[in-house]
Amino acid sequence: EIYQCDWSSDVCSSDLYKFEKVAEGVYYATGGPGSNNVVIVNDDDVVLVDDGVTPAAARLFVADVKMLTPKPIRTVINTHFHYDHTGGNEIFGPDVQIIGHEFVKKAISDPDVFKKEPYKTAAMVRYPGEAAELQKQVAAEKDPAKKAALQKQLAIAQETVASLKTMKAVPPNKVYDTKLVLKKGKREIDLLFLGRGHTQGDTFVYLPQEKIICTGDEEEGARLAYMGDALFDEWVMTLEKVKQIDFKLALPGHGVPFSDKNIITGFQNYLKDIVPKVEALRKQGVSAEDAAKKIDMTNHAKMFAEIKGPGAEVRGMRHLYEWLAEREGKKIGRAHV
Repeated sequence: EIYQCDWSSDVCSSDLYKFEKVAEGVYYATGGPGSNNVVIVNDDDVVLVDDGVTPAAARLFVADVKMLTPKPIRTVINTHFHYDHTGGNEIFGPDVQIIGHEFVKKAISDPDVFKKEPYKTAAMVRYPGEAAELQKQVAAEKDPAKKAALQKQLAIAQETVASLKTMKAVPPNKVYDTKLVLKKGKREIDLLFLGRGHTQGDTFVYLPQEKIICTGDEEEGARLAYMGDALFDEWVMTLEKVKQIDFKLALPGHGVPFSDKNIITGFQNYLKDIVPKVEALRKQGVSAEDAAKKIDMTNHAKMFAEIKGPGAEVRGMRHLYEWLAEREGKKIGRAHV
C-alpha cells in the first residue's frame, strides 16, 4: 500500500482510508466501505470507535492504523449493532476488549441477525450492485491511471461481497448500561447511553478534555440516517440530550464532521415531520412501499442534500409503518385497562 502523509495539513491517506487529525492523538478515518471510524491514540494503547463493515475491511483499517502509531489496539467501542460498524469484531483476539451497550450484545447474539435488515439488503443487493457497476466502469475506462484506480475499488468491492457472506457475528465482550468511563493514561473517554433512537442501544463516545463527541449513526450531520430500527419519538428526545453536551466537534458514523448544534435540530425537525406525514398516508390506506415513493419531505432539502424530490428510503418506511401499528396497539391496550 502507498501511504501519503501531510501532517502540515493533518491528513494521512492510504489506498483506502483517509485519516484526519482532529485533536492530539485523535483521528477521523473515512473512505472505507462501511462506517467512518475514530482512532484514539493514548499514552500506551489505541482505542477504536467502530471497526468497519467486514473482517477484510477491518484488517486493512488496522494495518493503516499502524502508519499512525506502533501502539497496540486494546479497545474497540461498537457505537451500535449494525454490521457496517461491527463487521470487524471477529479479527480481534481475547487481548482486545470490545465494548458496547448491553443491547448491542443482545442484538449481535441473535442467531437471525444476518437474516434481518440492514445486513440483508447490503449483502444481497447493495454491495453486489456496487461491484457490478464498478466492473462496467473498469471495462469502459480507456485512461490507464483511471482504470487502475477503478480496479482497486473493484477489488475492494468484490472482497466486501465475499467477506459479507462468510463473516461471523461477534458481540462485545464487555457491556455497560448507561455510562462507562475509560481512563487511558492522561485521557478520559466516556461511553454514554443517552436513550433509544437510531437503535435500542447506541453509544456516544465523548472526550471531555478535547470536547469531541463520536455520534455513531444517532446523528450523521447533514445526512439522513438509516431508520429501519428507529424509535422515532425517543430519537428526538435522545438528540435533545446530545445538544446539552459541551462539544466543539462531532464525528459521525457516516457523513462529515460538524460543530453546529442547529444541524442536530434540523434532523430532529425531520423526524418530527415524517411521523405525522406517514401517519396520514397510512390512514389513507397507502402501502409502505407506495408511501416511500410518495412522501414529500422536500421542505427539508436545504439541510439534507440527498432530498432531490418526493420519496424516502423504503426499509425505514416499512419500519415506520410497523412502529405506528405498534404504538396504536399500545394505546388500545391502555384503553382496556
